[in-house]
Amino acid sequence: MTDKSLLPHRDDFAHVRDWVFDLDNTLYPHHINLFAQIDRNMTAYVAQLLQMDPAEAKLLQKKYYHDHGTTLAGLMLHHGVDPNDFLEKAHAIDYSALLPDANLGAAIRALPGRKFIFTNGTVAHAEAAARALGILDHFDDIFDIVAADYQPKPAGSTYDKFTSLNRIDTRNAAMFEDLPRNLSVPKALGMKTVLLVPRNLGSVVLESWELAENTDPGSIDFVTDDLASFLERLISADD
Repeated sequence: MTDKSLLPHRDDFAHVRDWVFDLDNTLYPHHINLFAQIDRNMTAYVAQLLQMDPAEAKLLQKKYYHDHGTTLAGLMLHHGVDPNDFLEKAHAIDYSALLPDANLGAAIRALPGRKFIFTNGTVAHAEAAARALGILDHFDDIFDIVAADYQPKPAGSTYDKFTSLNRIDTRNAAMFEDLPRNLSVPKALGMKTVLLVPRNLGSVVLESWELAENTDPGSIDFVTDDLASFLERLISADD
């Protein structure tokens, strides 16, 4: 349910030439819950690594995710894990829940300028997901956790590296994300910011720090639960 007070007008994005999209729960809807598979894999990894029962491992995994931005960052800091081993096992998932989204693909393709995926996951994961959605060929590049030297969003240095590497003028860019805290830095850099929320928000359990109302409201320009429809408003010839 898109916030009607925050519906975009084409003029709001007329200056944008670089379009930056998070992957999980952004390019595909939250209700598909693909990340649940990754979450289970991460919990299993922590349990095996530290010889914990699954319940304890899940609590520690979530603590690292909350404190460090990703479970991986916490495991590297506190336990010296091999990031490549962790990422390979975490992303060993079934992508069959993702189906081609022709409307989203057409909308992304029609956006003027360059398009990027900017994810705390891996290039391989982003490629697999985007390929399943039928949108992979519409992106110019993918910036992942490896390219970020394993420093996840919302670290300011990671945004700096991404924008520098791709020579992005942030004043002419837009960022689409499902986690409110990951939009604070883009907004401070001058980007238009769009928060993706679940379509049935009342039925989804989110942690307090994942909620928009617990984030600086000034960091979010628009809110939507339908990315394809939102983008279609920006390319439509009709007002």
